[in-house]
Amino acid sequence: MPIPLVNSIASWFLKKRFHQIELFLKYPNEVQQELLSSLIDISKDTEVGKKYDFFSIKNYKTFADRVPISSYEDIQDDIERARKGESNIFWPKPIKWFAKSSGTTNSKSKFIPVSMDSLEDCHYAASKDLLCMYLNNNEDSQLFTGKSLRLGGSKELYKENGTAFGDLSAILIDNMPFWAEFSSTPSNKVSLLSEWETKMAAIVDETIEDNVTSLAGVPSWMLVLLNNILDKTGKNSIFDVWPNLEVYFHGGVSFNPYIEQYRAILPKKEFKYYEIYNASEGFFAIQDQNYSGDLLLMLDYGIFYEFIPMDTYGTKDEKVIPLSEVELNKNYAVIITTNAGLWRYKIGDTVRFVSINPYRIKVSGRTKHHINVFGEELIIENAEDALKKVCKKTQSEIKDYTAAPIFMEGKEKGAHEWLIEFKTPPKDINYFSELFDNALKSLNSDYEAKRYNNMTLNKPKINVARENLFYDWLKKNNKLGGQHKVPRLSNTRQYIDELLSINN
Repeated sequence: MPIPLVNSIASWFLKKRFHQIELFLKYPNEVQQELLSSLIDISKDTEVGKKYDFFSIKNYKTFADRVPISSYEDIQDDIERARKGESNIFWPKPIKWFAKSSGTTNSKSKFIPVSMDSLEDCHYAASKDLLCMYLNNNEDSQLFTGKSLRLGGSKELYKENGTAFGDLSAILIDNMPFWAEFSSTPSNKVSLLSEWETKMAAIVDETIEDNVTSLAGVPSWMLVLLNNILDKTGKNSIFDVWPNLEVYFHGGVSFNPYIEQYRAILPKKEFKYYEIYNASEGFFAIQDQNYSGDLLLMLDYGIFYEFIPMDTYGTKDEKVIPLSEVELNKNYAVIITTNAGLWRYKIGDTVRFVSINPYRIKVSGRTKHHINVFGEELIIENAEDALKKVCKKTQSEIKDYTAAPIFMEGKEKGAHEWLIEFKTPPKDINYFSELFDNALKSLNSDYEAKRYNNMTLNKPKINVARENLFYDWLKKNNKLGGQHKVPRLSNTRQYIDELLSINN
């Protein structure tokens, strides 16, 4: 069958899904309530269902009053039982796969249940919807005339007790329909190589001659791959290697620190960037408009959403609300109930709603990855926005960074200490620091109040990291690969002290 015809058929098939999306756009809260009722009904005979008497739960209020909010530690024992082959604990159907996740460089691993329902109705459905959104907005797209270069994790699946665990990307690849590999590169064999640097070299060799029309992966690691491609080929632009490349689907970490570096090696104004918001627990939101960082919350993937306003999070006044009660521009912790048996589960992310009709969000950070030692409530979104502004003013570029508090000692006031690895350093680091401090003040009133006349916080201390510091640190801790991220903000000095000790 001719390639243009394949492209037309695929485009037509994917666009049909848009009519279903329009249903939850029009009736979002009704779709969510119906979904919750379905999840409760399906699970009423599980251990969890019997424990909380799901049979008698008829509305959201009863569900919220009866089922407690949980963290991974709260359900870890049940997950371990499921991993050893027990069934019907928190989901009525067998759980065969567990996505191994550490989130950041934390050494403690989590094993997130992945059911066949979540695989088909969430993760794979989202991949199709992402293409649907893109094709709906770009009718002249030739996406299917070439291949998608996917860059996932670096671990194969490990099987025991009738179940398997590994990176989510390995689970998705292992269960992918046979025809899907024809439209993807590199091959499954290379994608699942366990040694990251060997895998990188293999991907370069295998993809250089392909007709790549799209990219998909975490920005930090994709940038490493693309720079390796340029080094290998001696080209200045990725378009000299893949002239038909038209879009990059990215997620996992904020794109802000990397966007100028991407524009330098992808120098076409019409090139598209599409952001996604997914995790081991599920696929949550998709950019549904060209040239927009707002993400449409997907409401029919088998995930019921609740939110905790961050101004009450972790306090005696903590309040949990359904989607119908969220407000614009407030920071919320995300709580999910899923078709893999996670019930009112804290995923650790925070989001901010930028639209209510339809529900669109921006990912603002992590509940644990912020700095609030002095009441300043500094979140990742503040840091990313401030760094982006200052880099533009100082013609500098950032590769990686982390930050932590300098604690008060005696009469000495506190401060924030930053360790930044630059691709292009500023000419004057003191000027950079001054601009950065002012940018944070303009973005965060709590930080501004604590900085007023150095009342509580002294100005930030910025250290310049040596080249490849963060890469070497991740490698030393066996954390290379798309699933692992540098912890950006921390309330402790654990990460920054370790990094500073090898910064020479």
